Amino acid sequence: MNANASLKTPQAIRELIRNGDYSGNTSGFAPGFVQANLVILPKTYAYDFLRFCQLNPQACPLLGQTDAGAVGLDELAKNLDLRSDLPRYRVFKNGQLVCEPTDVSDIWRDDLVSFLIGCSFSFEEALIADDIEIRNISEQKNVPMYITNIPCQSAGPFKGNMVVSMRPMKPKDAIRAIQICSRYPKVHGAPVHFGDPAAIGIEDINTPDFGEAVTIKDGEVPVFWACGVTPQVAITNACPDFCITHSPGHMLVLDIKNTSLATF
Repeated sequence: MNANASLKTPQAIRELIRNGDYSGNTSGFAPGFVQANLVILPKTYAYDFLRFCQLNPQACPLLGQTDAGAVGLDELAKNLDLRSDLPRYRVFKNGQLVCEPTDVSDIWRDDLVSFLIGCSFSFEEALIADDIEIRNISEQKNVPMYITNIPCQSAGPFKGNMVVSMRPMKPKDAIRAIQICSRYPKVHGAPVHFGDPAAIGIEDINTPDFGEAVTIKDGEVPVFWACGVTPQVAITNACPDFCITHSPGHMLVLDIKNTSLATF
């Protein structure tokens, strides 16, 4: 991780990424500002995917949607270019991951609709402010993410189980995290589970499906939040002919403040 990246403005971070000077994960970047997951689909799939988000708001809290072909969304970020402003993308063809480029300008199409989805990195700031350690930040790792046995509601061809992100905490901090994160429904809200990973279908907590394993200390419990990687499982099942997403943990840093998403 670039040690100075968290000190830069969102636009400066996007320019750093756009210029090819950073391609890592964005955990801990731009404190105070919203980060977003990204799903880009041909217009023919847009209605069904929008419906999938509406039916599964905890895993897919929708922050914004572009018109077909648009590469920016001014209400969320000025001078945004969705083709180049994420550190790393994933490109799917017929539901299969084919590459993870750092720029998708050369494969952009005029029929593509982009969906920006809330990210758990946004609520980490509020937890840190309450003196709760966020292990993926303190260990400078990508947050661990797991495919669970929790089913999502289907919409057209989009279906699958929820993906969760995990942060280990002392039980008292887990209770406090539930209280704090309940105020942030646009960035996944309260945890969906804490304690026994097997209860939600996770066989090995030390082998995440995405991201990196973090240390779980004695006396701590794993705490799980719905995760914006959930659509990538649904995309694999839907098999659209073409799709672009963010690479897990490699988010889009927006200009809007986390506090603007809080409910009091």
